[in-house]
Amino acid sequence: MFIKLKLTDMVHEILKTKIKEGDIVVDATVGNGYDTVFLAKVVGKTGRVIGFDIQEKALNNTKDKLIRENLEGRVILIHDSHSNIDKYIKEPINGAMFNLGYLPQGDEKIITKAETSLEALRKTSSLLLPGGFITIISYWGHEGGIEEKESVEEFLSNLDTKKFITAKYNYLNREGCPPIVYFLQRM
Repeated sequence: MFIKLKLTDMVHEILKTKIKEGDIVVDATVGNGYDTVFLAKVVGKTGRVIGFDIQEKALNNTKDKLIRENLEGRVILIHDSHSNIDKYIKEPINGAMFNLGYLPQGDEKIITKAETSLEALRKTSSLLLPGGFITIISYWGHEGGIEEKESVEEFLSNLDTKKFITAKYNYLNREGCPPIVYFLQRM
């Protein structure tokens, strides 16, 4: 029997082993709220999720999902770019999730960009506690997507090997521009 596993499901399964109740985590691109809801459930009542998005539609979609799941008290939603994370978060965090590309069922002209995503990754990785993680799913099949993907790979490849472990998961037999997952963990 073949089980079709979406990349987001795979990332969630991995993160269930990394996130504990009470953790502080970031959803750097809340999108339609699926990762935010997942994170809010896993951090439990004593944890906190801080979610960022530049689109009010994304924040509203996420807020609606959180209310339906009775999780809104665990999440702070911020209408700003993930590149400004340092304006809002001063304490160390346990982890972060990034989905790079555009809002599904949204305006495909509003996309994440290499320069702001790299700034966000630099700032977020500096906030990580030892053992903390960042996951990045790059949906790169849009204008500017290749540049962003290559910038992310260069950034991750050049991180200090004494401080970070990085990895990449990608499909080998899918046509087009299949998404790529990157993992980063602080030593």
